[in-house]
Amino acid sequence: MEAKRVTLFAGHYGSGKTNIAVNFSLWLARQGKRTAIGDLDIVNPYYRAKDSQRELEAAGVRVIASAYANSNVDVPALPQEMYALTENLDTYAVLDIGGDDRGALALGRYVPAIVQENDYDMLFVFNRSRPLTRDADSAIGIMREIEEACRLPFTGIVHNTNLGRETTPETVLSALPEVEELTRRTGLPLRFTAARSDIAARLPQDIGEIFPMELQKTIW
Repeated sequence: MEAKRVTLFAGHYGSGKTNIAVNFSLWLARQGKRTAIGDLDIVNPYYRAKDSQRELEAAGVRVIASAYANSNVDVPALPQEMYALTENLDTYAVLDIGGDDRGALALGRYVPAIVQENDYDMLFVFNRSRPLTRDADSAIGIMREIEEACRLPFTGIVHNTNLGRETTPETVLSALPEVEELTRRTGLPLRFTAARSDIAARLPQDIGEIFPMELQKTIW
């Protein structure tokens, strides 16, 4: 699996995008790449990339987040250092985007630089287990709202259907028809299927790239 210089993960609430962003950042660091993760999710202050700050920094990943992350204050405030993710071209940047069109608005200020460099993936995280993305129709609706808000088109799909601790291989495989429909109708490729590492080991290899993950540990 190859990564662009900037990888953005977006999706609806509960899609698992934050967990994927954290694991993807750790994966990049293990490849020996200088890595930073930016927490642009200003909508949900309770489950954020900053929750894994100690683990990320121990792995050499720089964490950039709002000063209000992990507090009971939720305001659209982002630190000036967030611009380092688009300006430092020697660093692989991972961005966790807010859970709907309002959250995606925060990305807008960084889009011109991302488009100019043109070395990015904007990935939609699809979780069929969530009530508002049960099928391709509803997922496409969410995708269009996010694209319109941030003015950056998606370039690929990440499949992350899960039921948390109750996930089984069958949970993941049952969603494949909707994943195929989503990729067909959008014309976007399936970049990978994300799954908890023990589940990933039991998935058939013929479903495409599989990205094994560890569930995010809340440390605050």
